[in-house]
Amino acid sequence: MSIALTERQIKLLAAIINEYSESSEPVGSKTVVKKYALKVSPATIRNEMASLLEDGYLEMMHTSSGRVPTPRAFRYFIEELLEEDELPVLQEVAVKQRLWPQRFEFEKLLRNAVLSLSETTQNLAIAVTDDGFVTYAGAVHILDNVEFWDIDVAKTTLGLVDSLNDLLRVFRNVTVDGEVNVAVGSEIDYPNMDQVALVFSPFKSGSKTGYIGVLGPARMKYSYVLPSVRYTRNLLHELGSNW
Repeated sequence: MSIALTERQIKLLAAIINEYSESSEPVGSKTVVKKYALKVSPATIRNEMASLLEDGYLEMMHTSSGRVPTPRAFRYFIEELLEEDELPVLQEVAVKQRLWPQRFEFEKLLRNAVLSLSETTQNLAIAVTDDGFVTYAGAVHILDNVEFWDIDVAKTTLGLVDSLNDLLRVFRNVTVDGEVNVAVGSEIDYPNMDQVALVFSPFKSGSKTGYIGVLGPARMKYSYVLPSVRYTRNLLHELGSNW
């Protein structure tokens, strides 16, 4: 059952998500009071954090007194609070210039698309076609995030991108529409993904169809990743129209 959040809880949750996304450290009430002008007492902050914990938006880490946003919190943020960034024009031009020479060679086109997407988002980028071609880039980026320092999470993630059947199943099962989709934690329907997110879009490039996206920590910068995935998808569609 969906629980309505008060305006104060929304502001607090946004502050916690912002702080956790930047630091990757559990967030305590003292940090929120010090850095975010919520105009309430520390005691009120603690009470509201307790309520968010009880309602499933926060969880307590065993090694810290701070709180961490749950997949439910990130889902709320994505659907209710997210404001997408406008991609820099120079970046859009640079990506298009990179892909343009490969516009008649689909596999090279897709390879450069994931290379570019990985470099711009600093995450693992993946593309898979419905007829069985897989390419990915930026696997090293996952090790920049503490979520993947857990060997089980890292092994599962790398195992997923190496499995065509698993990738196609995940993409197909969590696709909601033809635009950019986001799956967080258990929504990915794959083991050890509690603090992982997948941002992706179906694409059509000429006669080829498939999926392209980014896999990274649940605290990734969605405001930048979503428009980056969308722009790359649109380029694949545009350049594939030459065939």
